[in-house]
Amino acid sequence: MRSRWVCAVLLLLVAGCSSGGGTRDDDRITLRFQSLAWQEESVAANKDLVEEWNATHPDVKVEYVQGSWDSVHDQLLTSFEGGEAPDVIHDASDDLADFAYGGYLADLTGLLPDRLTSDIPPHSWRTTTFGDGIYGVPFLQEPRVLIADATRLKRSGVRIPTPEHPWTWPEFAAVTRQLSGDGKYGIAWPLKDPVSATLNLSLSSGGRLFHRGADGKVTVRFEAGDEVVPRTVRDQVGTDRSASPTTLGSGGSDTLPGFFGGRYAMVPLGFSYRQQIVQQAPEGFDWQVLPAPAGADGLAQGVSPQTLSVAEDSPHKKEAVAFVDFLLRPPNMVRLALGDWMLPTGTEALKDPALHTAENDWATGTALAAHLRPAPAQSVRGYPEWKDKVATPAFQEYYSGAIDLDELRTRLERDGNLVLARYQR
Repeated sequence: MRSRWVCAVLLLLVAGCSSGGGTRDDDRITLRFQSLAWQEESVAANKDLVEEWNATHPDVKVEYVQGSWDSVHDQLLTSFEGGEAPDVIHDASDDLADFAYGGYLADLTGLLPDRLTSDIPPHSWRTTTFGDGIYGVPFLQEPRVLIADATRLKRSGVRIPTPEHPWTWPEFAAVTRQLSGDGKYGIAWPLKDPVSATLNLSLSSGGRLFHRGADGKVTVRFEAGDEVVPRTVRDQVGTDRSASPTTLGSGGSDTLPGFFGGRYAMVPLGFSYRQQIVQQAPEGFDWQVLPAPAGADGLAQGVSPQTLSVAEDSPHKKEAVAFVDFLLRPPNMVRLALGDWMLPTGTEALKDPALHTAENDWATGTALAAHLRPAPAQSVRGYPEWKDKVATPAFQEYYSGAIDLDELRTRLERDGNLVLARYQR
């Protein structure tokens, strides 16, 4: 009886050791890496890098888990609360604030290697810094650019802008008027999500919208610099008739058939849309990438980089950070950027010749990297609710002509500050 009791205790101890914390009974650590890669090239690049890690790190195995951008916030929240979060988490910086303040993400301060912290510029690190902690590594970023029908622009005789000599916002408006007529438009604004596009582009004209006081609290103020982009779009749609009114509720992909068909001369899109254009454009269609218009602050625009974070509940934070460091070595960061058709944040990766080619206008996008700044709402608690309940309907009504600029300002400030106040008590 005593011998059977001892054996039973030993079996329970072994079972307890083998089932906890992602460590197998052979002492090999297993990390789960949830990736949001979705384009074929990007998924392949991520999976290849996981295989390369596993081949050279026999004591720390990484399991690839496929996530989705469409549901990542709710899925992560559920997994955090249920104690089932992946060790390494792929997300976007504008989704991190509530998770960071909620204690779900590990503070990476002191865990990141010097190579990585020095390679990524300070303005990029600000996108993942909340309070005194760093809760993610920003690694891919995407400027908003103008995708243009090159043939139509050349025939019109307008000046073709470059990153060195971009259009101003007034010049851009004049060009779209010149390109319009006979049922065709100079521009199509896909503003299904009007808040992100408006706020990020408004940095070029000095718009900030969110202002943090000496007490650390944030308030909304819709000032002169914030008006430039909304006024331009509203005038193009309602006054100049140089922008299509039917695309205001559309996503970027929805505008491509009309763009290919000659209905729109230009479409403002994220830099990664070039892949869809390469795949879908009819044979012989000539397109090119142009920088977004510049204002008082030049080509500045806001971005919310893609990020890699570590779950606070992960029992293997050091190993998880080592895997992140591996993924983001300069050659690997270039592979991830090429797979996603985006720009790396790392200064060494940005020097890679593959990102400076004329083919598919990589060089134009890379020239914009130095002008990218944290999105205005990056660290604002309550931003998701402000965006969904206040800003999105207000901008949609303004762009459609249902309300004027004064009413837009009132709703953004009065209603918006009521929302933010609840998160800052």
